[in-house]
Amino acid sequence: MSSGLRYGGGSFIMDCARIIVMIGVQVQHYLGRAREFLIGMRDLRNAEVFVFEQSLGEYRYSPALLAIHSSISYSDALRTGMGCDDLSSDDHRNAVTDLRARLTTRRFGVLEGTNQLAVLIGFKSKVEYSSEAVRANEIEEIVKRSERFARWAETTGVQLQLQGW
Repeated sequence: MSSGLRYGGGSFIMDCARIIVMIGVQVQHYLGRAREFLIGMRDLRNAEVFVFEQSLGEYRYSPALLAIHSSISYSDALRTGMGCDDLSSDDHRNAVTDLRARLTTRRFGVLEGTNQLAVLIGFKSKVEYSSEAVRANEIEEIVKRSERFARWAETTGVQLQLQGW
C-alpha cells in the first residue's frame, strides 16, 4: 500500500505539519525576544528619566540598543513567518529589502513600517560601534521609531495570520 498523495498524503502531510509547527515555534521565539527587548527599553526609559534630560546617565545607550534589537527581532519574526529560513546577523540591511519583498509578494500594501526599520538599522552601527557620541535627541528618536515599528509589526503579523503570531 502506497502512502503518497493519492492515498491521503501519509508522511508528506506529517512533514508539512511538522514544518508549520516549527515555523510557529521560531516565530514565537523571535517575537518573544522582540517584546522582551521592547519592555526592557521602556523600563529603562521610565526608570531613568534623566537619561534623556541630562548627561544621559550610566545607561545612556541601553534604551537605543534595546530598541534597535527589538525591531530586528520583530523583523525576524515577520520574515520567518513568511517563509524566510536564511536569517543572518551579518547584514541587517538585507532584512529590510527581504521584508519589503515578502510583503509585496503577499500584496500587503502597508509598508511604512519597513521605512522605520531601515532608519533603526541605520543607527545600529553608530550606537554599537562608533566613537561618535549619540545625542539624547537621537536616542529618543530611536526609541519612538522602535515603538512605531513594534505597533506596525504586531498589526502586520496578525493581519497576515502568520503561524505562531
